[in-house]
Amino acid sequence: MIKQINRREWLLRLCFLTLGLIIAHLGVTLFLISSLGTDTFTVFAAGISHITGISVGLCHSGIQCVLIVLMILFTKGYIKTGSFICCLLGGPIIDVFNWLLGRFVNEDSPFILRLAVMALGCVILAIGMALVIVSDAGTGPNDLVAVILTDKLKKFQFRTVRICCDLFFIIVGWLLGGTVGIGTVTAAFLVGPVAQVFLPVHRRNIERVLESKLNTQR
Repeated sequence: MIKQINRREWLLRLCFLTLGLIIAHLGVTLFLISSLGTDTFTVFAAGISHITGISVGLCHSGIQCVLIVLMILFTKGYIKTGSFICCLLGGPIIDVFNWLLGRFVNEDSPFILRLAVMALGCVILAIGMALVIVSDAGTGPNDLVAVILTDKLKKFQFRTVRICCDLFFIIVGWLLGGTVGIGTVTAAFLVGPVAQVFLPVHRRNIERVLESKLNTQR
């Protein structure tokens, strides 16, 4: 009976993770179609691409794979099934949303509209990312960097660590040849604090749902 309950809880957590992924990558898509800069991690990947000659997409995936290996070797319990789901589903979700929304907002749209879409994208990204993190089913390796450092450093809140990580990705990526836009800088200072607000909200909601669903099975 315990194994059945644990299995059901794990499936529910994977559902929350998938929902968070969809929300987060809707935010990423809004951010990208605003054409005001790439997200912070992509700047880093673009910098690596610039010096290696490898495509940005391959660099993005390669860096995530390297991070996964390092986290498996040097940390315990952070890499879970959901971490691989995040790596596999992110791109296709963005492609779908880009196909749906790209015709309405693009680089030819008015600047004010693009600015509003970019800011909205950052907020939605943070909300979805927070849901993925507290699902406890796994998190994408690039987002796990801030999570792990927050756990290890203890005295710094997630929003502060996330801003520092994003600034690191921006600075190193820019020094290596990546392109930084107004949206990139906005994301660095907005995503972490918004996610900090929603982390406890999502955690309470998930615990409430899990308690309700699992109690019905007893």
